[in-house]
Amino acid sequence: MNADVRIEAVRDKDVALLLRLVNALADYERLSGEVFATEAMLRDALFGPRPSAEAVLAWVGPDAVGFAVWFYNYSTFVGRPGLYLEDIFVLPEWRGRGVGRALLRHLARIAVARGCGRMEWAVLDWNEPAIRFYRSLGAQAMDGWTVYRLTGDALKRLGGD
Repeated sequence: MNADVRIEAVRDKDVALLLRLVNALADYERLSGEVFATEAMLRDALFGPRPSAEAVLAWVGPDAVGFAVWFYNYSTFVGRPGLYLEDIFVLPEWRGRGVGRALLRHLARIAVARGCGRMEWAVLDWNEPAIRFYRSLGAQAMDGWTVYRLTGDALKRLGGD
């Protein structure tokens, strides 16, 4: 691991920087049109009266070069919470230098310290570099599972009166 990588919790003053990195992730994933988050929304999610996520930044010197955002889920089978990694991203020019490993190691330590039974995340099928990296860490694909999502009008219809 690169000894120069520092992992620090996102602070209120870092929210604009985090949003820029989220947009860089969306660009990389070819999903730029899918980002609706604002600084105010991120600030509320991270620091509001009922925080729903946590986030860290990876720093090398004065530069933020990556981030991770996570929240907790619960496994009825395991009987313990799990850490769900919503997003992890390292700027392309910083990949292969230990930044991603430092971020995941930091999260694994949090998961262990907080009694989580597992750590999970999703990866796009076409993202072979990320898949190889995750496998090199010992992560396993959950074959046989398909993610479903309700959003927008479908969510409103189901949740409506």
